[in-house]
Amino acid sequence: MPHICVNIKELVNYAVAHHLIEESDRTYATNRLLEALGLSDYRDGEEIPAERPLEAILADLCDYAVANGLIESDSVVYRDLFDTSLMTLLTPRPSQVIAEFYKRYQDSPEKATDYFYDLARNSDYIRAYRVKKDLKWVYESEYGDIDITVNLSKPEKDPKAIAAAKLLPPRSYPKCLLCHDNEGFAGTLATPARGTLRQIPMTMAGQDWFLQYSPYVYYNEHCIALSAAHTPMKIDRSSFVKLLDFVELFPHYFLGSNADLPIVGGSILSHDHMQGGRYTFAMEKAPVEQELCFKGFEDVRAGIVRWPMSVIRISGTDKARLVELADRILAAWRGYTDQDAFILAQTNGEPHNTITPIARMRDGAFELDLVLRNNITTDEHPLGVYHPHAELHNIKKENIGLIEVMGLAVLPARLKDEIAALCDAILSGRDFSDDERIAKHWKWFKSFEKNYTFTPQTVREIIEKEIGATFVRVLTDAGVYKRDAAGRAAFLRFIQAVNASK
Repeated sequence: MPHICVNIKELVNYAVAHHLIEESDRTYATNRLLEALGLSDYRDGEEIPAERPLEAILADLCDYAVANGLIESDSVVYRDLFDTSLMTLLTPRPSQVIAEFYKRYQDSPEKATDYFYDLARNSDYIRAYRVKKDLKWVYESEYGDIDITVNLSKPEKDPKAIAAAKLLPPRSYPKCLLCHDNEGFAGTLATPARGTLRQIPMTMAGQDWFLQYSPYVYYNEHCIALSAAHTPMKIDRSSFVKLLDFVELFPHYFLGSNADLPIVGGSILSHDHMQGGRYTFAMEKAPVEQELCFKGFEDVRAGIVRWPMSVIRISGTDKARLVELADRILAAWRGYTDQDAFILAQTNGEPHNTITPIARMRDGAFELDLVLRNNITTDEHPLGVYHPHAELHNIKKENIGLIEVMGLAVLPARLKDEIAALCDAILSGRDFSDDERIAKHWKWFKSFEKNYTFTPQTVREIIEKEIGATFVRVLTDAGVYKRDAAGRAAFLRFIQAVNASK
């Protein structure tokens, strides 16, 4: 009993110190935690150790829960459900959070988001100690510094939890992981706990939307704007209005949307949402390498961005004019076919052309980057012509979504162990073409082996560099117009088609 009481007091102390609750809430919070832990007695006389990290406190409380049958299985899924239920008791209610957010917004948008982001971390909605485990490095490319991450912060389900989840009835609530109904949801074996999730209501393009943070934080203050209604992803005129409305509300954030078609879209197409945050990606830093002029929009600055994908950048101080031009470009692209450049608007009635748009404020002006996308497939490239090609799948096989488009590689967790195994194999000088763990990397390794001298001090740095170079090739594959003379000529043919459109 005394030890668990110390853990309870530690957690309450943490909640007070990090402004989740007030000092006057201490007794109430203690009693709520006692109930959650199946206790009816409490001893307050034990000496409390120096403040420990939240992760350590929650680990002790979960250990107690496992030992006393409060958690069915000692695995990450069950422990996450349980420790989130404890933190939910200490997290302010949505009405309190919304009121505090907009009170601080009156001082500045930055103060409002600072408060909201701190809350997301302090409540353990963002498990910062897991995010720190992600592998990260920077690759210096011809297009600027490309961010490379190997995502380790999403916990992998254990076999027992996977088996138990299969026995659950089909989910109808919440409809998806992005629905507003997730706010406060306790979670199941198949759906993550969101008791500590808080969302801020806002209006974009006259519609009800919410602002929240991503629990996985691929970059600083990684936020999600999501529709209050469970409606599918759709890029249209109102998308541009929403993007510019958002950056006007939060000029220190960018906001972008995944495309709305399979292969070139994000992982969730069933719920309209966008992603933003407080981070400067390589694409934002990339300059315009060829200025453009759109007929009737001479007041809007425009140009082709120096980037491996095909990006039109437009900017100006008049939101309405940017929306009008962006909508004209989108409409032209949706119906555009150029057989010589293998750009087909549709095949057998299936549409292929769409746009990945990104908005930001720059020097007091609105700016939109419009990334041209096409999801056509062929027998040679069954996963997509403008998708990572097969020879790159050892590094990246998944869709190239918004985050990758902007220059941040989100690579699969398997690479953590594969990189380590690769380094060992290379240093040993052995043929690993039949090693089932890393055989997929053999041809890739042979393509650059002769360019380097591998030593224990350099081998990992070389592998990371080559992974970065491969990701740039991934972006190049995803570009509909290649950065050569033929590609530029084809790009300019599309610009002419926009100018000829009405």
